[in-house]
Formats: sequence, structure tokens, C-alpha cells
Amino acid sequence: MENQEVHVSSLIVHVRPDCLETVKARVAELDDVEIYGDSEEGKIVVVLETTKQKYITDIIDKINNLKDVLSTSLIFHQIEQLDSSCEDDL
Repeated sequence: MENQEVHVSSLIVHVRPDCLETVKARVAELDDVEIYGDSEEGKIVVVLETTKQKYITDIIDKINNLKDVLSTSLIFHQIEQLDSSCEDDL
């Protein structure tokens, strides 16, 4: 059976502090995205779980193009190989 890749990445999204809640709502609407935290200074911690590496850059581009986003930085990227023939032990 074929192994499937899962890409886990984290981002820091820097936004205008006065627009934090609005940008968080827009980011949360994107597929494969979870918000793990934020700060009053306008920083949002975002975690992505995607099946292809290209999707990461696509999501970063979408976030960067949102109004009031100042920058998006990739902080972490890990590739996991999932063996579809194995069952989850949980």
C-alpha cells in the first residue's frame, strides 16, 4: 500500500493590532488551518496540516493577501509518512 505524506507547519502571522479579531476570523475560515493563540501586539500562531507541501505556500499566500496582515513567517515544517496499512493504536 502507498504511504501518504502529512505536512505539519506552524506560522506566525503579524497583523495590525487593532484588526486582530477580524483577521483571526478570516484566517479561521481557511481550510487546513487552526489558530493556536494570539497576542495583543497583533501576532497569531497558526498551525497547518496539509497533504502536499505546495498547499503550505498557497495558504501563506492567501493569509498574506488578507487586508491588515503585515507579514507571515513559516516557523516550523515537519513531514510525516503515514502508512495506510497500519491502524491507529488510540
